[in-house]
Amino acid sequence: MAEDSQEYKDKKAFFEKIITLYGRNVVIEVLQDSSVEVHKLHMATSNKTDGAIKTILALAKTRKIEITYHEKNSLSRISKNAKQDQGVAIDIIAKSYLNANELRNRDSFKLIALDGIQNPQNLGMIIRSCAAGNVDGIILPKKSSAKISPLVIKASAGTLFKLPIYFCNSLEDILPSLRGTDIYALSSHAKKDIYNIEKSKKSIFILGNESDGVSKEVEKLCNDSISIPMKRGVESLNVAVTASLIAFIV
Repeated sequence: MAEDSQEYKDKKAFFEKIITLYGRNVVIEVLQDSSVEVHKLHMATSNKTDGAIKTILALAKTRKIEITYHEKNSLSRISKNAKQDQGVAIDIIAKSYLNANELRNRDSFKLIALDGIQNPQNLGMIIRSCAAGNVDGIILPKKSSAKISPLVIKASAGTLFKLPIYFCNSLEDILPSLRGTDIYALSSHAKKDIYNIEKSKKSIFILGNESDGVSKEVEKLCNDSISIPMKRGVESLNVAVTASLIAFIV
């Protein structure tokens, strides 16, 4: 199949939306939720067909979901977590998981971008706050970031698919192409605060790594740095709390 053919592009776009989850309880929860579209169920041939496995097979049969069986090592390569996959993995079709290149064609948006967020619980809580707030989505790089996982889903408390998540390889890849966008790095040292910025049609607020903040490479691509005013000598907030504030302020 030629890489420039429409068939290839359509197939690539489809598989970009696939997110693989693992673990017996997670798979059961996914199969019980008819709103989550499932592409394929993966099972280890070594699984005994009792308990949770029996439940999984029954749910998959009810929903007429394709099941592929693998040797344990092969399944671990699919789940990418041999220690925790428990012999099962599931491919879900996340329609709200979008290529960040699509933003180039948007006339307006308010987004939170994540630079090196490593903690899955923080990512899940950020997704939940953004889904509840005023932002239009999250930019989540694949490089040096927490991946969508059962821990993220648990922390997001059922909001993962309610908000567009735009993926890219890195922020350095996508930010320079988003012309006409006001890009702000959140920094506790910034003199300008979030209450004193001009509203614009296109804006991105970047939250940095839990320990080191926004990287120097990404900071160079920003128009300005802004802070959230603190009282009583408090230096900074947890990144998930910061995301909550931004999501409702902007």
